[in-house]
Amino acid sequence: MTKSPHLGIDLFAGSGGISYGLLHAGFDMRLGIDIDPNFAFTLKENNKDMKVVVSDIRVLEPTEVVKSAGLRKKDIALIVGGPPCRGFSQSNRRSRNLDNPLNNLYKEFFRFIRVLQPQIFLLENVAGLKTLHKGAVLQDILKIGEKLGYYVQWNIVNAEDFGVPQRRKRIIFIGTKQKTDNLFYVKKNKPLTVRSALDDMPVLENGNVVDELKYSRDSKLSKYQKMMRKNNGNIVSNNLVTKNGRLVMERYNYIPPGGNWRSIPTQLMFNYKNPNNCHGWIYYRLKWDDPSVVISNFRKNMLIHPEQHRGLSVREAARLQSFPDHYVFHGPLTSQQQQVANAVPPLLAEKIGNNIIKYLMEVQ
Repeated sequence: MTKSPHLGIDLFAGSGGISYGLLHAGFDMRLGIDIDPNFAFTLKENNKDMKVVVSDIRVLEPTEVVKSAGLRKKDIALIVGGPPCRGFSQSNRRSRNLDNPLNNLYKEFFRFIRVLQPQIFLLENVAGLKTLHKGAVLQDILKIGEKLGYYVQWNIVNAEDFGVPQRRKRIIFIGTKQKTDNLFYVKKNKPLTVRSALDDMPVLENGNVVDELKYSRDSKLSKYQKMMRKNNGNIVSNNLVTKNGRLVMERYNYIPPGGNWRSIPTQLMFNYKNPNNCHGWIYYRLKWDDPSVVISNFRKNMLIHPEQHRGLSVREAARLQSFPDHYVFHGPLTSQQQQVANAVPPLLAEKIGNNIIKYLMEVQ
């Protein structure tokens, strides 16, 4: 395979969703940085040509870390990154403010931009960043980008518009050295459903510990399922499921597709001090014929399979995120779950990446 002339690095790489998508758009993703060793191991195992650095980005010197990957700063076309978003999340009531140090990691992203001066940058995060501190962070990002010599465009995108079977909104900033048209454009098609993504997956029990299993069927596959299964044979991995206790299993019996904790009898919610404080995705059972709701923290959201009385497996969540089935997640179950939940859907990254590649070819 011929190497792309468009080199990219990922500063908050996680398990590699955005890098994998950009790779398939035509970028040569040479360097990934993440602080979590489990996330970094998954990233490396699925991206053999990428130099993976396990470190806190705050202690790294941009020129040196790029040099360690065999790159020169003048070779870098793209720098991407999604700083940890816990501080920006709408569900984070305690530290959703500028005193949370996690809310300042975007400045570390721009420290690399300032030193390396790539042709283009892409910064992504949860949509809640838009309103953090009355929009101060959003305005600061625009101001810093422009001060560094970039034209910055931003948008809140929904993954379902990019061929992902999930309603997932993210805010994305793209900085270019030359002014250009909308880089977020995508031809929208009919949203994909949970059924079109998952109904060929193995039938699983609560707490399943068997990692590799056969698909439930090999015929009558949707176009999306065929794409996810490409080059993967008839065995799929990452079928691990959280083991729920008796009380949780009893609650599942009362929840219909599209229902949530409100469907559970009050007497079964006795360990919640005030159930009315629960948000809508707690004990939410997915609907076969709708896109999935957002895949996020497994423990807090507790999304339920459309038919089976259990939470989602790691692989099912990865399917709903548009990770292909050959993309294997490593580490303890809780880490695998968070690796999937934290990721940018690869298909979303790929389609925006296609627009960026087109821009780079036009300006060269």
